[in-house]
Amino acid sequence: MRILKQFDEWLAKTESGLLIFLLFLMVFMAFGQVILRNFFNTGILWTDIFLRQLVLWVGFLGASLAVRERRHISIDVLPQFMPARYKPFLQIGVDFAAGLISLFLTVAAWRFVQFEMESPTVLFLGLPAWIFQTILPFSFAVIALRFFLGVLDKSTQLGNRE
Repeated sequence: MRILKQFDEWLAKTESGLLIFLLFLMVFMAFGQVILRNFFNTGILWTDIFLRQLVLWVGFLGASLAVRERRHISIDVLPQFMPARYKPFLQIGVDFAAGLISLFLTVAAWRFVQFEMESPTVLFLGLPAWIFQTILPFSFAVIALRFFLGVLDKSTQLGNRE
């Protein structure tokens, strides 16, 4: 368990660094594009396409970090009406189900990327579309890992309490 938590910590730092870099790059490129268009009547043709791909990456990296910090969107109506002693069990069940769904989404995203690898779709500068879509299976796999880590963590807490 400790090794998994250390790996998750390293992964979170890497994701955070990449997220900061991508956000900086997005702002820099978007601002540069505005300057080029307004003052020089020109622009870089592929910038808008690239920025759209970066939005995808930023969104999925952010979602992964949100799951890690338990700041993701959740519906918590049922726990409001449950006795406190049952809430950890409900959390374990919810995290397990979310992890399982994320695993299914990982497989589906990987199949999608494989399908895209077979097609000759090029976004810009000769770069195939599938390169930018690799964030999908990666992020869903990390999200699944983090939900399953939540299950292990909560189960360990329950085991230590009893």
